[in-house]
Amino acid sequence: MPQPPKRLTPSRGPLDLFGSEVRRYRQLAGLSLAQLADQIPFAASTIGEIERGESSCDRVFAEECDRVLDTREALAHLHDGLFDGRSAAFPAWFEDWPNHEAQALSLRAYEPLIIYGLLQTPSYAGILLYGDQEAVQARMNRQSVLVREEPTPPRLIYLLPERVLRSRVGSAEVMREQLHHLADAMSPRLSVQVIPDGAPHPGNMGAFVVATLPGDSRIAYAASEPRGRILDGRSDVERLDERFMDIATHALPADLSAALIREIADEVWKP
Repeated sequence: MPQPPKRLTPSRGPLDLFGSEVRRYRQLAGLSLAQLADQIPFAASTIGEIERGESSCDRVFAEECDRVLDTREALAHLHDGLFDGRSAAFPAWFEDWPNHEAQALSLRAYEPLIIYGLLQTPSYAGILLYGDQEAVQARMNRQSVLVREEPTPPRLIYLLPERVLRSRVGSAEVMREQLHHLADAMSPRLSVQVIPDGAPHPGNMGAFVVATLPGDSRIAYAASEPRGRILDGRSDVERLDERFMDIATHALPADLSAALIREIADEVWKP
């Protein structure tokens, strides 16, 4: 027996609002997800994610739906109003996190597979985001919290395994630029600490960030498949905070980490 469609609350945000309108026009046209997918260059699963407010889309999707569903450009017009004619910058489960970053007094991040988003170069981010320049720019815009003048930027401590520095993303040139950028970013308010290859540590359960907010409250973001989660429960945040401290005991000091990062950049990723 098929499950009933997810109940949407358009007031929750632009993704739910846009998705609810796509579903409404599709149902008015008497089409199933599969029938609509047969007439536009998007899979039924993709359409379903958009309708449920779980995924963003670009304007082309709205235009194709308008064409098939005879909406008189209603969806493209709505997309323009909600997203300024672009794809939504962040997926639904992440869209609130940049606001927490902007308020944070400190950030403690662990990323076991790739360079942390706030420290990525445009070229490195472009590879990870499959060339989506809107998404790349949104990621670069998030990085402004680290260089702003007022209020004071958050204190950032970032931990990563050495293997991240040796894992190719894009070309050798992209990697060399990224690693030098990472080392150059270090300052009294920003430290990067590398866990040497071979050092056992309890950081094999995915990436996470713990943010300390004004009033000494804390909130966390934990990456997972197929989507990440923002955690504000005290026990969840404390568990991640303790894990961060446990991982940190296996990391090199910041100065030795910077030297290792530059060494790998120049030796492993020499053009």
